[in-house]
Amino acid sequence: MESLESRIVELEVKTAFQEDLIETLNEIVTRQERQIDLLQKQFSALYQQMLSQGQGGNDSNPRHEIPPHY
Repeated sequence: MESLESRIVELEVKTAFQEDLIETLNEIVTRQERQIDLLQKQFSALYQQMLSQGQGGNDSNPRHEIPPHY
């Protein structure tokens, strides 16, 4: 049977590893949150650009353009 002291040491070691893992995961989540924010801003800008180009009429739609050989 393990002594009480060795069990306490084992629990302290496990706790230290868990604290380190939590800190690492928190950093990853924070980085991913920043990346998501950036992607949302980029998506919004592209969406606004698409809307503004779409309001210019059908001339900007490639399907309605006459091929160069006509």
